[in-house]
Amino acid sequence: MPGGIPRAQPPPDDLPRLLLWRFRRNPLRRTTDAAQAWIGLGILLAVLAAMPGAMFLIGDTAYRHYTHTARLQAETRHQATAVLLHDSPKHPEPGSDEEKGTRYRVEVRFIDRLGRSHTGRVDVRPGLPAGSMVPVWTGAEGEVMDPPMSVDQIRSRSMGWAIIAALAVALAGAAVYGIAERALRRRNLAAWDTAWARTAPRWTTPT
Repeated sequence: MPGGIPRAQPPPDDLPRLLLWRFRRNPLRRTTDAAQAWIGLGILLAVLAAMPGAMFLIGDTAYRHYTHTARLQAETRHQATAVLLHDSPKHPEPGSDEEKGTRYRVEVRFIDRLGRSHTGRVDVRPGLPAGSMVPVWTGAEGEVMDPPMSVDQIRSRSMGWAIIAALAVALAGAAVYGIAERALRRRNLAAWDTAWARTAPRWTTPT
C-alpha cells in the first residue's frame, strides 16, 4: 500500500572494508590484529617482488640445461630410415582427427651409420603396410631413441619450471603467513586466559 513500510534490503557490499578492517583504528582492534595485517602486507609485497626473479632464475637455468641436453642428443643420436616388418594396425575411425594423432608401436628393421642391421619398435601412423619406410632415431649402439628435443620442447619445459618456481614462492609466502598467524593466535589465546583470570573472580558468586 502507498506509504507503507519498505521491505528490508540486504546490507551494501562492503568487501574492501571487511578485508582491510585490521588496518583501521577501532576500540576492538588488538595490537596483534594490526601486526597480522602488516605482516600479511609485507609477505604479499615480498612474494610479488621475489616471484619475477625466481621465475627468471629457475627458467633460465632450466633453459640452459635443456639446451645443453638437446645439443648432446643431437651429437649422439642419428636419424636412419627403417622398414616396417609388419602392417601397422588400422584406426577404427579412418580420416578422423583422432586418427591423425594416433600412433601404433610396430617392429622395424634399420641400418645404423656403421652398416649394422638392427630391429626395434617405433611409433608409426595407422594403416601403414609392411615394407613402408619411416624415419627413426638411433643411439651409438643402434638402439631406438627419441629425437633430440626441439626448440618448442625446450621452451615449454623451461616455462614449466618457471611456473613451478612462481608457485613455490607463493606457497612459501603462504606458509610463512600461516606460521605467523598461528603464533599471533596463540598469543591472543594466552592474553584471553590472563584477562579471564583477572575477571573471573568478579563474575563468580561465592557459595
